[in-house]
Amino acid sequence: MIDVRPVSYVIALLVAALGVTMLIPAGVDFLYGNGHGGVFLQSAAVTFLVGLFVALATHNVNRGGLSLQETFLLTTSVWVALPIFGAIPFLIGSTAATPTDAFFEAMSGLTTTGATVFSGLDDMPEGLLVWRAILQWLGGVGIIVVAMVFLPELRVGGMQIFRSEGFDTMGKILPRAAQIAQQISVIYVALTVLCAGAYALAGLSFFDAVLHALTTVSTGGFSTRDASFGAFGAFAQFICIFFMILAALPFVRFVQLVNGEPQPLFKDRQVHGLLTVLGAVTLSVTIWIWLRSDVVSFEAFRAALFNATSLITGTGYASADYMQWGSFAIVALFFIGLVGGCAGSTSCSVKIFRYQLLFASVRAQVRQIYSPSGVFTPRYEGRPVGQDVVDSVMSFFVVFIAALVLLAVLLSMTGLDVITSVSGAAAALANIGPGLGSEIGPSEDYGSLNDTAKWLLSFGMLLGRLELMAVLVLFTRAFWNS
Repeated sequence: MIDVRPVSYVIALLVAALGVTMLIPAGVDFLYGNGHGGVFLQSAAVTFLVGLFVALATHNVNRGGLSLQETFLLTTSVWVALPIFGAIPFLIGSTAATPTDAFFEAMSGLTTTGATVFSGLDDMPEGLLVWRAILQWLGGVGIIVVAMVFLPELRVGGMQIFRSEGFDTMGKILPRAAQIAQQISVIYVALTVLCAGAYALAGLSFFDAVLHALTTVSTGGFSTRDASFGAFGAFAQFICIFFMILAALPFVRFVQLVNGEPQPLFKDRQVHGLLTVLGAVTLSVTIWIWLRSDVVSFEAFRAALFNATSLITGTGYASADYMQWGSFAIVALFFIGLVGGCAGSTSCSVKIFRYQLLFASVRAQVRQIYSPSGVFTPRYEGRPVGQDVVDSVMSFFVVFIAALVLLAVLLSMTGLDVITSVSGAAAALANIGPGLGSEIGPSEDYGSLNDTAKWLLSFGMLLGRLELMAVLVLFTRAFWNS
């Protein structure tokens, strides 16, 4: 029998902490004198008090450790509860957002998807811009902990292959999660500070530099400008490229690096794969742009590199409207978004290591066909891969494709065209942000979509951010009866 009290206690603490965090944008609004600070004070009071009362009601339960079922429930429930309370400032603020829009924006923020329903960002109150960035920054560090602690322990999507490589997560999950969070938080904060400083050197204002650092290191993609990174110069865009790539690398490698072990980072197959795919797509798209324009220019290379990096890392920034680049570039950039960064990073989508395991498995099967008497085992990083890992990865691909098709069909049933439905489903499940077409393309937002589509996409963001299986298992009878 699942005991929801320890799960509720942890969620309540996180909700209360979220309420305290709302004081930051409140202070920013008071500093800028735009009269919007009271919205965040009200939101903070409601959020903190609800979290506090629930925590007090459940604090005396046995917290010696969570069962497997309770851990699954906690992993998903956190990403549902926090967007509900994170939506309050959008709901009662100057955005005039509906409950649907407010929840969509908060879910997009905490899952670091970067799909927004808001336009007029250049004139939005500073506190709301700060809150959007904070949501993504918190979601980024949160998903690192989930990817390094919970998903390997829960054996989701082949993530168990990293159990012995990162941290020993057997035993009591919550205390271990706190220990891991403490180790990675310093690195996460340091990268954010360095990124903000670099943006300031590139000419961004202090406000823009800090907020874009928060959403770059989290690979979230919320900007303070409607033009996204198209509003900034070449130097700032190259800085953004550098930090997006860093954020898409396994954070466990950074932990090893600061402890005097640089070799694992430079030998990691995920890192090699990410850079190889990024380089190949950037080069091919650059050549395509040159051929279409009959002009060889460095600006074409920069635009291709920036937008390819933004999409493969799932950040979702845009420096140009790549819908104008022609069919090949659009298709290439669309599919690179379904590749994703490294496991244990802030990036999203399928992840490089799953494709590498898939190819290793296919290669072993092909060798088995032409040499039936041989024994061929898929290998990763020089080590044999167990059948449970292979089965888990294969299951992930099957479920991802099925979810993509089903979500696209459901979106089309709400009245959306085929391009918007398919690209929107992919952008939500892969947590990319921008889709394709005239409604949700890189130069547009999701505000024009109907409410049903927004709720479907919100669920898709949740599914994709938690690697599908961790959410879908909650909808099985066996889970609740175990």
